[in-house]
Amino acid sequence: MKKNTLGSLTFLRISRFANQSNQLSNQYLKQFDLSAAKFDTMVQIEQFQPIPQQELAKKVTVSQGGMSKMLDRLEKEGYIYRSIDWKVKHVSLTTKGQEKLDGVYEKQLNFQTQLFDDCLSKKEQKELYKLMTRLQNHTNKQLK
Repeated sequence: MKKNTLGSLTFLRISRFANQSNQLSNQYLKQFDLSAAKFDTMVQIEQFQPIPQQELAKKVTVSQGGMSKMLDRLEKEGYIYRSIDWKVKHVSLTTKGQEKLDGVYEKQLNFQTQLFDDCLSKKEQKELYKLMTRLQNHTNKQLK
């Protein structure tokens, strides 16, 4: 039997939690005709619009090809529009997209918050947030 390190076991737990959390979010967001990936993409667009399509793909966990397909769907649904400035495609929310996001954002936020509130104290949540921030900052440095 192979021995795992504490770091590798922690990584697996984080990965499994993220996967399960996304599955639960997909189930929850289905009632709004959204997926976790669409929701995340729309949140990123709102925050950084007009955002270059390549930059958007880096901010969400979707490949460049997957991003194009998702943006095609969001555009067909009337939630986003794309414009070209020189050779760069920029993405922005339409009024319909902004209204959709406004109607779902707080509900999804509460849903995700409840996952943590149901099993972790506020003190534990603060510590987890602090540790995850440190890990994310470390990986961000590695990617540069």
